[in-house]
Amino acid sequence: MNISVFGLGYVGCISIGCLAKNGHTVTGVDVSETKVSQINSGKATIIEKDIDLIIGEQHRNGRISATTDFKKAITGSEVSIIAVGTPSTPHGHLNLDYIFKVAANFGEALKEKSGFHIIAIRSTILPGTCDKFAKIVEDTSGKKRNIDFAIVDNPEFLREGTAVHDYYHPPLTLIGSDNTQAAEKLAELYKELPAEIIITDLGVAEIMKYVNNTFHALKISFANEIGNICKALDINSHEVMDIFCKDKQLNISPYYFKPGFAYGGSCLPKDLKGLQTLAHDLYVQVPVIESIDKTNHLQIERAIEYFGQYKSKTLGFLGISFKAGTDDLRNSPSVTLIETLLGKGFDIKIYDRNVQLSRLTGTNKEYIDNHIPHLSNLMCSNTDELVEKSDVLIVTNKEKEFIEVINSIENKPVVDLVYLDKSLVNKEGYYGINW
Repeated sequence: MNISVFGLGYVGCISIGCLAKNGHTVTGVDVSETKVSQINSGKATIIEKDIDLIIGEQHRNGRISATTDFKKAITGSEVSIIAVGTPSTPHGHLNLDYIFKVAANFGEALKEKSGFHIIAIRSTILPGTCDKFAKIVEDTSGKKRNIDFAIVDNPEFLREGTAVHDYYHPPLTLIGSDNTQAAEKLAELYKELPAEIIITDLGVAEIMKYVNNTFHALKISFANEIGNICKALDINSHEVMDIFCKDKQLNISPYYFKPGFAYGGSCLPKDLKGLQTLAHDLYVQVPVIESIDKTNHLQIERAIEYFGQYKSKTLGFLGISFKAGTDDLRNSPSVTLIETLLGKGFDIKIYDRNVQLSRLTGTNKEYIDNHIPHLSNLMCSNTDELVEKSDVLIVTNKEKEFIEVINSIENKPVVDLVYLDKSLVNKEGYYGINW
């Protein structure tokens, strides 16, 4: 495949070398005569393990060249990869000037080109950038998106120092596009790599680099705060974190990474508070750990604000325990939410099979009657009664029986706080708290 790569910095240099090594003919494009000269001399533009050998070898094989002539590069290729810099502004925003300058260049070049052209952005960009890029190309060229050209977002996940290894051993390959033909064509570039190729929406692909790197920063900060606490206690922090990482069922796993409602129960709030208090007593500052329960409370406040639009309606809650399969109401975010809404004058009904059974058997009766008797009086004996008496249904835990209940409802809004089941997402009148 004939490919042009715009930007001969870190990502661009790795891209042209590795793509050429995979058998493609690659033209690098840059405004810097120095970088263009380096590539045309068979030299890498960056210092990075193995890339100098690859650039030299592929230049000798005739698969690599470079130019400052963007029109020549675009007209001579079928796929273009954008790898120009997107540095931060002094206020923390991304500077997308280089990206949009390239977009204008593509507009000028595509005026003179016949045939379908694919533009893949590898640079780190904000959600919505691909649409703005395409609009500039359309306005400048007179060509039409998804007829004459297509935009694809293809973020890179390369680490400096191991970039060549990372290119050939990615955790996944991500392609975002609203054009199936372009997405499948770009996927051909990566078909030999040992990783899943995921094709998704543009917005999903555009935000992933930020999500990944923010989480990496969070992991480092969390580990450092744990290390600081352990240091104050003369505990081996590396042994602690080594053991922490051995748990692949919960600690290092997808288990808790599901956007939804606040956490609750007896363990998480208690143990978090215990660690926060321990750090405080040791005079160790742990701002990341200190912020966890604040974020959790904000999720409850988000729900309270959302339900403001239903002030005149009767809200029917499917679930009140802190999670499915239990009658435990201790620190249940649903209890906090319901009590707050009651205080604001909302009319509320509740159904929770586990809590209902515990009242009958006496296992949780004392807690319910002594601590939240007003909630006890609001409970319905079955889902039919709840649906009949409610104007809006609210799902607060993942009991499987709720799926059938929601599927049977017509002409009533359903607000899901826990992502009960993906089959419900397209149901009319269905709303998620953060999806």
